[in-house]
Amino acid sequence: MSAMLNRALWLVMVILSLASGTATADPAGAKAQACTESLPDIFDRVSPAVVSISATSINPYRLSERVSHIVGAGVLIDVSGLILTNAHVASGRQSISVTLDDGTRMPGTLVGADPIFDLALVRIPKPSEGTLPTAPLGDSDSIRVGEEVAAIGNPLGLDQTLTRGIVSGMNRILPETPFSLLEPLIQTDAPINPGNSGGPLVNRCGEVIGINTAVISDAQNIGFAVPSNLAKAALPELVAQGRVIRPWVGFHGQLVERDLQRLLKLPLVEGLLVEVIEPGSPAETAGLQGGRLELQVDGQTYLLGGDIVTQINGREIDSSDALTEAMRGLRVGGTLAMRVFRGGSYRDVRYKLPERPLLPGDMPGERTLASLKVRLPRRAPSR
Repeated sequence: MSAMLNRALWLVMVILSLASGTATADPAGAKAQACTESLPDIFDRVSPAVVSISATSINPYRLSERVSHIVGAGVLIDVSGLILTNAHVASGRQSISVTLDDGTRMPGTLVGADPIFDLALVRIPKPSEGTLPTAPLGDSDSIRVGEEVAAIGNPLGLDQTLTRGIVSGMNRILPETPFSLLEPLIQTDAPINPGNSGGPLVNRCGEVIGINTAVISDAQNIGFAVPSNLAKAALPELVAQGRVIRPWVGFHGQLVERDLQRLLKLPLVEGLLVEVIEPGSPAETAGLQGGRLELQVDGQTYLLGGDIVTQINGREIDSSDALTEAMRGLRVGGTLAMRVFRGGSYRDVRYKLPERPLLPGDMPGERTLASLKVRLPRRAPSR
């Protein structure tokens, strides 16, 4: 009898330990259960950290309409006075003015900006008394399509406005974004209007999981935010260097796939079709050749006649994943070694990678988009 009792007690202990293990092994479920704070409570907690930013630019090369103004938002992420916002709001401005939630207005200083990711850091003075409110940066990799989110900002000058929606999509790519500069954005149907730029997109935990950046002009409720994890990765360089440092490859193009080869029946090989060489770049110095003949196939435009890169640093370029990994492995000061197909024969091209400068077209305007590529583009890495 005691043996049966001991066995029963052992089974109970096993069941309890399994139940305990199941409960502790699901932190995501626990977090989801904990993040049930109401939107009004989230707004009350996060909105004090959301600021209004007005900036002024002066164009010295114009005789009329020389002064332009922009209004956006930002979010305080550090008690020292660091504000995260968009580059198109704060970068290249002659003056920046920041208005806090309590109405206090003070000058802002640009710490660093990256126009490619459309991120900027602005600093304001620490208050003589008290501490500045801040909002935490969450984990944007953990969000899922369908999760409820809220955007806080100053749309059309209406201070501290909250709009709600869901995460509509992940890893969206802005049109004509070079492959190596991919900015995988969060898509949301939370209404984002002019003045929301730079404001936070928050989850139901009140964490900032994105920085609102763009809308599509001819669509309703399609907006985009820069993921918080991308912002967190860029912050150290923005603080230390004032910019994000990237190697300069100096060309961009598209992948040549088997379907295109069969369709065109041209002497093409699989690889990266070089379409454009950036003036003054190391690719131009090395003699790499871009395309000359424009051709449109199934809505996709190609510039044919340029080199085809089949290998990068020993790696075969036979897929977008291979291309992305090869480009992400490049560093400033490193060597780019390529196997290139041109005119029916192969040749090797090598050059050192300098830091990529700020190029014409890098600076985004008011990021209102006319169209969107929903599928991943075949645009090749240009840096």
